Amino acid sequence: MKKIFNVVKKLCLAIFLLYGLNVIISALDIMIPINIITVSVVTLLGIPGLFSLIVMVFLL
Repeated sequence: MKKIFNVVKKLCLAIFLLYGLNVIISALDIMIPINIITVSVVTLLGIPGLFSLIVMVFLL
């Protein structure tokens, strides 16, 4: 039960992090979509995963 709670907590945190990042960088007309892949990357890798998504958006 505790593991399920931790996974749900990480999923919610990942979604809020992606949403907050999109709000901040929307002034630059850049958007990272919130879908299962991006949420999974941020959930599994945390802040480094978020930074890797940012780098991928700027490089692509």
